[in-house]
Amino acid sequence: MKKLFLFFLLCISIHCIGQQATATKNASGDLIGITVKTDLTEQPYANWFKKQYDSYTVDEKTAKKLKKALKNITIKAFIGTWCRDSKREVPRLYKIIEGANFDVQNIEMIGVNRAKRAPNSLEKGFEIRRIPTFIFYEKGEEIGRYIEFSRESLEKDMLKIITKKEYKHSYDYSK
Repeated sequence: MKKLFLFFLLCISIHCIGQQATATKNASGDLIGITVKTDLTEQPYANWFKKQYDSYTVDEKTAKKLKKALKNITIKAFIGTWCRDSKREVPRLYKIIEGANFDVQNIEMIGVNRAKRAPNSLEKGFEIRRIPTFIFYEKGEEIGRYIEFSRESLEKDMLKIITKKEYKHSYDYSK
């Protein structure tokens, strides 16, 4: 009986995790909710995702430094599949972190609608004003944000944020 109960509990847990990781399309066709890369590689998002991903050349010198710096980092990303800046920056982010062997389990990507809202109020408390917003955490503490576009390049800006070098984006709302 105990084994049956544990099996049932495991099935429920797996189902809940699966439910959480599934983004949905709203009436406008925007991908909203918790999103993963495979969602973005399906149509209609694949057209822009693949083009941007394939055409971006990562700065290898900076990427090497990022590889070490990303070890204890988690990322929460708010994106809009309707947003021109997200269409540019999100594929680049994936290309950079994959090249740095970043564990993609340490990134939570949340698709928002044009009002910057997500199902279950996933955006609540994060003061999301511009999209994309990539929030970087170390040991659960926010250390900085990348908002909308780069000052130098995505990977150089990320490195400055993660290594806590002087970095202040014009839209940086972090404390």
